[in-house]
Amino acid sequence: MSKSFTRLAAMFTAVAAAVALSACGSDQQSDENKIVVYSGRSEELVKPLIEQFTTDTGIKVEARYAGSGEMAAQLITEGDKSPADVFLSQDAGALGAVSKAGLLAPIDAETLAAVPAQYSAADGTWVGVSGRARVLVYNPTLAPNPPDTIDGLLAPEWKGKIGFAPSNASWQAFVTGLRVLRGDDGAEQWLRAFKAQDPQAFENNVAVRDAVDSGQVALGLVNHYYLYELIHAKGADAVVAQNKFMAPGDPGGLVNVAGVGVLKSAPNPEGAQAFAAYLIGESAQKFFATETAEYPLAAGVAPSAEMPPLADLQPPAVDLSDLDDLEATQELLVKTGLLTN
Repeated sequence: MSKSFTRLAAMFTAVAAAVALSACGSDQQSDENKIVVYSGRSEELVKPLIEQFTTDTGIKVEARYAGSGEMAAQLITEGDKSPADVFLSQDAGALGAVSKAGLLAPIDAETLAAVPAQYSAADGTWVGVSGRARVLVYNPTLAPNPPDTIDGLLAPEWKGKIGFAPSNASWQAFVTGLRVLRGDDGAEQWLRAFKAQDPQAFENNVAVRDAVDSGQVALGLVNHYYLYELIHAKGADAVVAQNKFMAPGDPGGLVNVAGVGVLKSAPNPEGAQAFAAYLIGESAQKFFATETAEYPLAAGVAPSAEMPPLADLQPPAVDLSDLDDLEATQELLVKTGLLTN
């Protein structure tokens, strides 16, 4: 067993009690018209969507919340004894790790067909439900000419002025993508140079965004939608920060997805497949476009007009199915001193 998997298992042990306490509802009795969803997306974000699913389908949901990496570790630890029907993940890497462990069933073909193939698993074991681009959020007062490449972040002028969230799933997915694009040695070289820039670590992307907006740091590595969330909450005139989309093909511009997988051991596989299909349906896709400022992935639903169209982005050529090596990524981050969990 690798050190990283041991760390993941330990993480599961630490959060298991909290996950159990965060379950929606306390009825543990069998219910044929119920599914258990392990959600790596926050309760605040997806609870309204889950409640609408129940209203529209009559299928009850017991949702348990924790980070996507933590949920992946829990599912791998539980194996085929897991009570979960569905894994709803913030990113493709965590889904890939669970799929790699042989725990996910194929998604129904009709559901897969609704989303472009590049946003789902190559083997059909998970389907993307919303997209997000990695960007540089910047304070134009402190960084009037921000870089648009990750190598540009290594310039001396940005030392001590960059924020990032080292334990965040999307940051770790970016690092995995960097490993795919540049190899482990190239990724380690960049990470060590980035570490030498004295980047400021924050708990999550929200904290990074807010630090940039307030001028605590000049730049931050986040997903695109965090800025739009702040604009929607405070109004555009009250927000200083701006997004810088990365140069074509740059590793920092990875387009990742939130996605859903159905467990092979699901007590209610029909309900689980219905949940997956619902998330790529029109109402859920509009929810992602309007409520979370993410990119809808199913045809016929447009993103927010504030954002550049997904088709206009030129992300690096990374197969999202290759983001499943979470363990090696975490080991590399520990090795380079950028992850201390």
